[in-house]
Amino acid sequence: MIELQNAAYNYGGGDMLSEISLKLAPGSFHFLTGPSGAGKSTFLKLCYMELTATAGQVQMFGKDVRGMSRDDIARARRRIGVVHQDCRFLDHLSVRKNVALPLTVSGHDPAQEADNLRELLTWVGLDHRADALPQELSGGERQRAALARAIIMSPDVILADEPTGNVDSEMSQRLLQLLIELNKMGKTVVIATHELALIRMAKSQVNTRVLRIADRRVRLAGADL
Repeated sequence: MIELQNAAYNYGGGDMLSEISLKLAPGSFHFLTGPSGAGKSTFLKLCYMELTATAGQVQMFGKDVRGMSRDDIARARRRIGVVHQDCRFLDHLSVRKNVALPLTVSGHDPAQEADNLRELLTWVGLDHRADALPQELSGGERQRAALARAIIMSPDVILADEPTGNVDSEMSQRLLQLLIELNKMGKTVVIATHELALIRMAKSQVNTRVLRIADRRVRLAGADL
């Protein structure tokens, strides 16, 4: 699904990441850990093609990213839902319209998807906040809206960058449960986090792999988590 072969990324002042070889298989659940500045966000950006590896190879759904056209990349990105750490909402649009934005951008008529949109907002617990503006939402509500927007196109892969970083413990658990449900539906899930309690909680419910970034490399973490 997403495969990196000896991939590296260099920001110009030396490698941020190097010698990364791993495969994110269909239906897998991964946590990505490491200290701040280790390269977790950079790794995720390689996985959704915001960045291109400066060495090695990255394959998306069986195709080498370097050989993909702009249209190929656009189609591949529709199969990847991203929950950004900073949410990135359009503040003049309601929650409903922000969540539906990927439909609009891809040429779908949101009116034809109204029932699915309503069900999705209900699933994340925001049906009663559909007409609110982003600045009126709490931190947890913003993160759930971001998750809803990430999956509105029914992607095969969900990448979440520190989705629980700005919410309390109860909301962290709620967001984790939503992501676990998505994984049980067959979605590949990758969560970048530094919260070990979250990882331990997930391990009791779903088969997870924990990846740790250290010394610019991504390695499978031990059982000590």
